[in-house]
Amino acid sequence: MTTSFNCTDEDQRAEGLAQAQKAIAAQQCVVMPTDTVYGIAADAFSARAVATLLAAKGRGRSMPPPVLIPRLQTLDGLAADIHPDARRLAERFWPGGLTLIFAAQPSLTWDLGETKGTVALRIPDDRTALDLLTITGPLAVSSANRTGQPSARTATEARGQLGEAVEVYLEDGFRPVGSDDAVPSTIVDATSEPLRVVRQGAVSLEQLREVVPGILGAGEVPSAETPADAATGDAPVEEAAEEAPAGEPSGS
Repeated sequence: MTTSFNCTDEDQRAEGLAQAQKAIAAQQCVVMPTDTVYGIAADAFSARAVATLLAAKGRGRSMPPPVLIPRLQTLDGLAADIHPDARRLAERFWPGGLTLIFAAQPSLTWDLGETKGTVALRIPDDRTALDLLTITGPLAVSSANRTGQPSARTATEARGQLGEAVEVYLEDGFRPVGSDDAVPSTIVDATSEPLRVVRQGAVSLEQLREVVPGILGAGEVPSAETPADAATGDAPVEEAAEEAPAGEPSGS
């Protein structure tokens, strides 16, 4: 039975986190706040749970969800061949609105969909999200909306779209805080050299270049590469932490 908890009340918040943990352990989905928009979350290491998440959104395996993690130390357990520039970006912008795409550790037994051997990772800058991640471990998280519909800014908006497909809804007010606009995370492909922005979002290119001066902006190519060459490359992951707002390109 679907239940909702008001996380602005400390007693309900504690009970909501406990029930969300139970739902994740039972391979069910929950809706949680993040620092960008609300997300639908499932155990990243349960193929059944991830399949339930994708079905709830009306999405196939060709658009695998990103993974939210609770702390920087988790990075090395999930990603392989971490470029020093990518590590510097993680150290500077996590927790925050930056998603980094890495080669996944080959030893991991998970099935997020058609990832081409990659994983998109982020640490959200949100107390409730981090508290949940701390007790559950890494979660596959996509924006809490049906594909093609507006991103949810509250758990109530998410419930209007996802309904009984979600076991627990954690309501914690509007996201992002202080804004009526749903701003997605910036996505950086850290599997290539130089690193490349594949979607602009919460972290600006100027901010990224303060840490990694040589990072390529969205659509930019190295001097030895033509635009046609860049266009033929496969996107390692089609989406990462949240979808863009309605009317913008899909993927987060």
